Amino acid sequence: MTIEVEIDTERCTGHGRCYAVASDLFESDDDGYGVVRAPKFANELLDAARRGASNCPEDAITITVVEDP
Repeated sequence: MTIEVEIDTERCTGHGRCYAVASDLFESDDDGYGVVRAPKFANELLDAARRGASNCPEDAITITVVEDP
């Protein structure tokens, strides 16, 4: 299984909650907006992705689970 995470840059307003609660997956850019460190990864960071997404007040984070063939 592969996990894909994306931050909608149109919706993100830079609250920074994603990287505050899941810094192993998210970080800030130079302007304080969230950035995904590794947009595709294996299952071990799924909890961090969910933590970041659930703490985003704009619902700007999308998590997609892709089942490997």
